[in-house]
Amino acid sequence: MDKGATMKIIIDEDECIGCGICAEMCPEDVLEVDEEEEVCKVVRPDDCIECEACSVNCEYEAVQCVQED
Repeated sequence: MDKGATMKIIIDEDECIGCGICAEMCPEDVLEVDEEEEVCKVVRPDDCIECEACSVNCEYEAVQCVQED
């Protein structure tokens, strides 16, 4: 990754079923399940350590980590 670039977590709410696997796999508690909307949400983006565990473990391909400049 380029210096100065950061990762942004994007959740496709049409694909997300709110199972919470991404939130469970995140070592920094960046994600939480919104029980009312039944989808995961990025609640602490500044705490992301860019490990991509959320996207790698989402079997619905609802979570993407994209590089931002």
